[in-house]
Amino acid sequence: MIKIDTQYIAEKIRIEIDKISCEVEPSCRAALREAFEKEQSKAAKFALSVMNENIDLAIAEHKPVCQDTGMAVVFLEIGNEVILTGKLLQHAIDEAVKDAYVTLRKSVLDPVTRINTNTNTPAVVHTSIVEGKNVKIQIMLKGFGSENMSKVYLLNPAQGLEEAKRLIVDTVAVAGSNPCPPVILGVGLGGTLEKASLMSKHALFRKIGSKNPTPHLDDLEKELLAKINSLGIGAQGFCGKVSALGVFIESYPTHISSLPVAINVLCHCSRASEIIIDGEKEGEICQI
Repeated sequence: MIKIDTQYIAEKIRIEIDKISCEVEPSCRAALREAFEKEQSKAAKFALSVMNENIDLAIAEHKPVCQDTGMAVVFLEIGNEVILTGKLLQHAIDEAVKDAYVTLRKSVLDPVTRINTNTNTPAVVHTSIVEGKNVKIQIMLKGFGSENMSKVYLLNPAQGLEEAKRLIVDTVAVAGSNPCPPVILGVGLGGTLEKASLMSKHALFRKIGSKNPTPHLDDLEKELLAKINSLGIGAQGFCGKVSALGVFIESYPTHISSLPVAINVLCHCSRASEIIIDGEKEGEICQI
């Protein structure tokens, strides 16, 4: 068994938040440059040039790439041969987020009283147990201009996949310029209401340009991306041929009487990262 102190995990998260708040995920950055090259609309091309310049400046000056510094979302895959020691995992992560957000805008508040927590905590933490001795950490700083455009539907199975596709495309069409396009879509198909929603968020960690390992889902992603880009929304809603950078789908078996569909919208500014803690290689340094 491998012992890993939760503060060791938390420190990795703190360092990564400081980094990704001022950067855009590399495949997203490359996709935005490619979008600029292929865009034909003058206004949309100008918007893309400003986006790319903003990203370059944020990196050079280590300043937040967006005024909405988001809410911290963390997915953890914990190996079944790992024993976590020290503080409760949620508490350790929240302390790390609090420290990382000292110089960042704090946007997290109580949903009823609307009183700000002043720490940007608590973080949203999802954990799962997998085989092995490692811990995989996926971190996203999720802005809510795009989060507010997201949708969840529980369809009658008779409505079928065609209705699901229509709703996915319609979600982007209705959102228009609000989520700062070109957008990235995470889609969860199947499971239950909460499983579909979870998959739709987790799908956003995929690299832009990557293939879905399931052939029929890969075909569906390509079809949806083409349909969305035919909407003509363009960068920042300035009417162009690039309205989305990617569509990523995760699926799960569902009940015979339902077809859950969750659509999580992400803006062009993907602030996401993945870290692997190798329990065997890092050994004793995992203990604090």
